Order: sequence, then C-alpha cells, then structure tokens
Amino acid sequence: MAWTQAHRDDLKRAIALGVTEVRHGDNVTRYRSLDEMRQTLALIEAELGGGQTRRVRSFVLHGRRGW
Repeated sequence: MAWTQAHRDDLKRAIALGVTEVRHGDNVTRYRSLDEMRQTLALIEAELGGGQTRRVRSFVLHGRRGW
C-alpha cells in the first residue's frame, strides 16, 4: 500500500487519543491493539523515510601546547 503523510498523521492522532479505529476518507481501519498500531506506524514511517533517525554530528578537537 502507498502510505501518505495523512495516513501517518491520522494514525498518530488515534494513538494519542487511545482509540483503535482510524478513519481516512471513506476507509475505516480497526486495530486489535495499541501494539499493532505502533507496528503499523513504524512501517509507515520507514516507507515514508520519516523514522526517528537523527543525524549525529561529532567534533574532535586536537590541541598543542603553547596556543
């Protein structure tokens, strides 16, 4: 299935509200558990490339005596 940002937002809203039914347009999806909703959210985020991965930047400073 081709997920959209709207699907992701609707599912996140349902998780936050604690409901297991998500409406998107004319479609209604009923989930069995919060865990199933979280797994689906992880799948959607992976496909959209919007997972919670962050770029980490690190610096290394080298010093000498006698600045």
